[in-house]
Amino acid sequence: EVQLVESGGGLVQPGGSLELSCAASGFTFSIYGMSWVRQAPGKGLESVSGVNGGNGRATYADSVKGRFTIYRDNPKSTLYLQMNNLKPEDTGVYYCTKSSKPNWDAPYDYRGQGTQVTVSS
Repeated sequence: EVQLVESGGGLVQPGGSLELSCAASGFTFSIYGMSWVRQAPGKGLESVSGVNGGNGRATYADSVKGRFTIYRDNPKSTLYLQMNNLKPEDTGVYYCTKSSKPNWDAPYDYRGQGTQVTVSS
C-alpha cells in the first residue's frame, strides 16, 4: 500500500523558514517523480516544485524560485521541501504527490494528507 506522510508545517513569521518532509512507503521511491503542491484558502491546487526520479532534475514555480529547494533522499524514501524567506502568500496546505512516471510532471496517482503552513506576523 502506497503511503505518503507529510510533516514539518506550522506557523512562521514572514521571512522565516520551514522544512517539510514526506515519508514515502509502499513503492520503489527512487524510480518515481515526486512533487509538492499547495492549496491556499479558497483556491485550487498549485504546483510548487517537482523532482524527477532517476536524474533528479528539479523544477520550481516562478513564485518560489530562489526561496524553496526540493530534494529527495532515496535511501530513506523521503522527499523534502526547504522553504526560506516565507511570505504570507505561501500560506496553505502543502501536499506531497507521487507521479505515475519518473517525470514529476506526469499525472500523480497518490497524494498525502497534507500539512498546514501559515505565514503570518
